[in-house]
Amino acid sequence: MSKPSPEVYEQGRGMDAHNQVMRELRAEKGNKEYDPHEPTRVWLDEDNTPDGVYQSLTIILNTGGCRWARAGGCTMCGYVAESVEGGSVGHDALMDQIQACLDHEAEEADDESGLVKIYTSGSFLDEREVPAETRSAIADTFADRERIVVESLPDFVEAERVSDFTDVGLETDVAVGLETATDRVRHDCVNKYFDFADFEDAAAEARSVGAGVKAYLLMKPPFLSESEAVADMKASVEKCAAVEGCHTVSMNPTNVQRYTMVDRLHFRGGYRPPWLWSVAEVLEETADEDVIVVSDPVGNGSDRGPHNCGECDDLVYEAIKDFDLRQDPSVFEEVSCECELTHDAVLERETAYNLPLAE
Repeated sequence: MSKPSPEVYEQGRGMDAHNQVMRELRAEKGNKEYDPHEPTRVWLDEDNTPDGVYQSLTIILNTGGCRWARAGGCTMCGYVAESVEGGSVGHDALMDQIQACLDHEAEEADDESGLVKIYTSGSFLDEREVPAETRSAIADTFADRERIVVESLPDFVEAERVSDFTDVGLETDVAVGLETATDRVRHDCVNKYFDFADFEDAAAEARSVGAGVKAYLLMKPPFLSESEAVADMKASVEKCAAVEGCHTVSMNPTNVQRYTMVDRLHFRGGYRPPWLWSVAEVLEETADEDVIVVSDPVGNGSDRGPHNCGECDDLVYEAIKDFDLRQDPSVFEEVSCECELTHDAVLERETAYNLPLAE
């Protein structure tokens, strides 16, 4: 299996050009400092799972950052810009972050959340980001909850790491940023180093200790036309559904984050985030697959996020969120707008990547 490191771009893996550009872009962020005792973000929401809909507590821990991002990293990901400088955060500081999230939940919710989702700017199961001692302590902290999701690149999905959570009785899901089931798109458009076979291996590793897998897909990475992005997502959902243990696919429409290649392209008129109509089409046409398919269009309705014409964005967004919880494609029959004709023309005529036909 692939083994990323900050020096990986020197190992002749064919991603040198992307990584060089990404390192230059990330260097523009300056020296903003982040408190290692405070989480990057925390919020409450609702999530659909194989066991039904749960109130969820979502935690983004502030760590030393994704090691692949330090090599250059993914073309769309700006989360490393929010990482603590220096490459590591100690156990006590990370547990202070967890306590801050528990305090937030106590203030904002009437009851404890049955589902806890824990992310970092990289991989929660990477022990350079979250030490084994901390991972075990977090498992104990949430042992009285029902379900937990932890995110990781495939490299770090090892049975003994995942079993920290299954051993305390938690229904456990490992979320993997697969982005696409198409290796060429993942390598050339996303600049992510691993193959679909690595995702399958990670799913088998998680399954060996009774954990499930949630695949994160990326709707419309750079260098794909709108129609290519839609076709890639449909095929990717179908392929993920066939992987044993993969019960959920979360399709994330690309939003334009700072200090990324997508940001540079967008600034120069060379990238448009996906249409919300495209998101709805993929959800509607994959609803019969044997997998839960959800989407969370971050930045909905803005120029830097997934959007339609501006008039119907909120209505389509609400239909998408309704679909997430009920998995009923008929919700999309309740929304319409004249801009659907423009979207149809884009799908038909924007046949290769060059410049977006419509903003």
